[in-house]
Amino acid sequence: MMTKETRCQILDLIHKEVVPAIGCTEPMAVALCTARATELLGCRPEHISLYLSANILKNAMGVGIPGTGMVGLPIAVALGALIGKSEYKLEVLKDLTPEALEEGKKYIAENRIVIQKKTGIEEKLYIEVCCEAGGRSQTAVIAGSHTHFITDEEKEMLSQDSSSSTVAAQPSPIQLTMQMVYEFAMNAPLSEICFILEARDLNMRAAELSVKGNYGHCLGKTIDRPLSHGIFGNSIFSHIISKTASACDARMGGAMIPVMSNSGSGNQGICATNPVAVFATENENTEEELIRALILSHLTAIYIKQSLGTLSALCGCVVASIGSSCGITYLMGGDYERVCRSVKNMIANLTGMICDGAKPSCSLKICSGVSTALLSSLLSMEGRCVTAAEGIIDNDVDRSIHNLTSIGADAMRETDNMVLDIMTGKAAKD
Repeated sequence: MMTKETRCQILDLIHKEVVPAIGCTEPMAVALCTARATELLGCRPEHISLYLSANILKNAMGVGIPGTGMVGLPIAVALGALIGKSEYKLEVLKDLTPEALEEGKKYIAENRIVIQKKTGIEEKLYIEVCCEAGGRSQTAVIAGSHTHFITDEEKEMLSQDSSSSTVAAQPSPIQLTMQMVYEFAMNAPLSEICFILEARDLNMRAAELSVKGNYGHCLGKTIDRPLSHGIFGNSIFSHIISKTASACDARMGGAMIPVMSNSGSGNQGICATNPVAVFATENENTEEELIRALILSHLTAIYIKQSLGTLSALCGCVVASIGSSCGITYLMGGDYERVCRSVKNMIANLTGMICDGAKPSCSLKICSGVSTALLSSLLSMEGRCVTAAEGIIDNDVDRSIHNLTSIGADAMRETDNMVLDIMTGKAAKD
């Protein structure tokens, strides 16, 4: 039986990791850090120098910045300095106006911003911003998580101990297991967890608003057209894919639409939410069942990220789709054993999908993840599961998860470097 103390710790963890965000979280974190450095300086910066980890650079190069019609870091930095408020956290640019956007474009044209890769550290999520004006300068540093400002002492530790990639991260007060995740989702008082419906409201609204524009590759709209219905059917499957991809299209395409993120990623939040919400509606599950399914989905993703890390070479849709598969399996009537089967089926299929930055085509990967989530749930409900005799799957579900995260965090590190080299090489040619 879970103690009240443990339940409260898990609840605090969910509140910390499931938060609203506008736009891709990497450029928003850079804008947030710029806003803080500007606030410390106390005036408009004349020059801004940024030193970013490879993963931040990778995830911010090709994504749309909300409300700007522009792609990449310079406009996020300029607006962070001009109108950003650090108190807004990952909604740092929500005060954007057309006038501010024009001012931001002018700021960029004046060549006041220099962006470089940070060397000498292993931390995957590292943002250092130095703002200068009138012979004075102020620096702000985010590391470990998207909103965690570190102290000078922590920064020094990162520089001195390059073997430690988590010095700046805020450790979780509790280390989860799949059993704990399931027990919490099934037994927590409804009054304590009904807040998760806000994730449903935000992320489904993003999908609905997306179809009013032409964002990204319009994958969500494409899946909902007659030709696609002729191929996929006008079915629960196509509705899930459409609603999930549409929200991602809008977010990656730069729509000024807030979404509920998970573990620092809006796409993970969408992928952990929309498939579960759509299935619950069409399967006529109760509101309580939806709430518990969403908690199961989001908390599973948080659990996997505990050992994978905030940023990695493994695409976040793998993690979030595992969560949504768990939630859907529960909504199908699955118990703990069937939920664990779904996790193993997911790991056997999607392990190895690379993250090559945040960009409009992320919706394609999300569709792959969600399709696999549904397949894994159906297979599990039929009593089928990939066995320990196959690949990286273990009889124990937690060991299977840690096999996945070991590959994503450690074995794929060189893959991460190669992906960044390819991306920056293209940028240099352009």
